[in-house]
Amino acid sequence: MTKKTTIALLFGGRSAEHDVSIRSAATAFRHLDPKKFRVASIYIDKRGRWKRVASPLLPPERLAAGPAADFLPWAGTMSAPPVRADIYFPMLHGPYGEDGTIQGLLEMADVPFVGPGVLGSAAGMDKAVMKVLFEAAGLPVVPYRVVRETEWRRDPGAVLRAVGRAFGLPLFVKPANLGSSVGITKVKDREATREAINLAFLYDRKVLVEKGIRGRELECSVLGNDAPEASLPGEVVPYRDFYDYDDKYKDDSQTVFHIPARLPAAVVKAVRKAAVAAFAACECEGMARVDFFLEAGSGRLYVNELNTIPGFTEISMYPKLWEASGLPFPRLLERLLELGFERHRAKKRCVARTRP
Repeated sequence: MTKKTTIALLFGGRSAEHDVSIRSAATAFRHLDPKKFRVASIYIDKRGRWKRVASPLLPPERLAAGPAADFLPWAGTMSAPPVRADIYFPMLHGPYGEDGTIQGLLEMADVPFVGPGVLGSAAGMDKAVMKVLFEAAGLPVVPYRVVRETEWRRDPGAVLRAVGRAFGLPLFVKPANLGSSVGITKVKDREATREAINLAFLYDRKVLVEKGIRGRELECSVLGNDAPEASLPGEVVPYRDFYDYDDKYKDDSQTVFHIPARLPAAVVKAVRKAAVAAFAACECEGMARVDFFLEAGSGRLYVNELNTIPGFTEISMYPKLWEASGLPFPRLLERLLELGFERHRAKKRCVARTRP
């Protein structure tokens, strides 16, 4: 590569996963080969304003300091010098970054970018829609119920009674559109259900209630566009009741990871096959991490959810699983960039065929 590729690294954002995004971007920044790549770091603050910064390695107070610009052309604040990049790398977790919003902006601008497009990102963000797609593809999902905020406010007692009839204990309550285990509660006492649902509604207007599965938590990384491949699966053994935010991102986490997971060959094959099928069901491209439950006793494998911009911190499973599968972190980032360029070229060829 004679000319350095300029990457616009987008991080921060408006979601509750703002701080995780900064950590992911910092790790990616450290692993991008400076001999091959020039990185333009673009920080999005918690109000959604954009600014060019030296790097995501800056402390949070320096990232937030100084003027920032609203990208809307009618806001009159776009006085910063333009960023000219060859490809854009959204390292934004959760709503307003992983849900198709940034992807739509980049599609409108007709620029290459890393990760799924609008449809795959939106489907991968909304856990309720995701489960419908999984079911349509014949993938086994954990029994669940969707609760909308209007339904809950109108008659919470009816919702609680319906949940009580549908699910035994434990059960999980989670926002439909969020990640990093933010707003999730493992309910072990019926009296705690109301509080758990109220907590989830702080983060989204749609909530999922799911049957609690006793068993093992498995994860598998997927990489590719039209011919995706799955990594070896890994296992998460949570220190707490479940793999929560603190276990995922606190430096003193006592969660245990088995990378790769200690599984029979037939189960490894089933996990990898289901991961690729889940990726395809959500129309994903580029990357995703697929999470599973392996039920104790029955040995039944459930697809739990899919994350289209998984964590990229030093302890995150997505890069660790690829490293265990023979693809080190720097090469993984290069492959993701290649896939972004590949998809953009394919789209341009399709557009060219439709022109008179």
